[in-house]
Amino acid sequence: MHTGGAGTVGTTRRGDEDSLDQSDIHDVLRNDRRRHVIERLQSSDGAESVADLAEFIGAVEAGESPPPRNVRQSVYVSLHQTHLPKLDELGIVTYDSDAKTVALADAADEVTVYMEVVPKYGISWAEYYLGLGLLGLLSILGSGIGVPTLTSAGPALLGGAFFLMLVVSAAYQLVDQRSSVFHRLGTDDDPEFEMPAAADED
Repeated sequence: MHTGGAGTVGTTRRGDEDSLDQSDIHDVLRNDRRRHVIERLQSSDGAESVADLAEFIGAVEAGESPPPRNVRQSVYVSLHQTHLPKLDELGIVTYDSDAKTVALADAADEVTVYMEVVPKYGISWAEYYLGLGLLGLLSILGSGIGVPTLTSAGPALLGGAFFLMLVVSAAYQLVDQRSSVFHRLGTDDDPEFEMPAAADED
């Protein structure tokens, strides 16, 4: 069962044998800031401060590191008031609102399988590669049995085209995954800032 520290702001809603509903998982992952929180915690050891998370997510959103102060503050407020309490409530993270620290909790493992997606189509990379491979195989078989359009292309050309698509897709996935690491490594330490009073629910 999910438990938090003295300053945990979420409420316990999950039992030991319970798992997250898919609707809950999709609701969490629909928001980019929640996704970034989980990704950042997965790539770090132990707990992260809210300030560090705001710095990281602000850099991703602004496309520069360190991010502008107003962007960082906007992220900080939305994390503190909206996203971290939601993740804590679902048992995905443990949020100590007094210490302003966040760590992954037990239910984070249930979300991981949904994290690596092809952004435009919302399918996993494994499903994408499987579909691409099956499409390539069917195209080559179709060429071999005389399907008009495929026969004119020829099996060699079709095989080369699908191989190129595979290489390009793998390269895109590699660059996409490395981008979050580069943002994290490029983040400089800045002085702590005070949390603004106004809320931002983005």
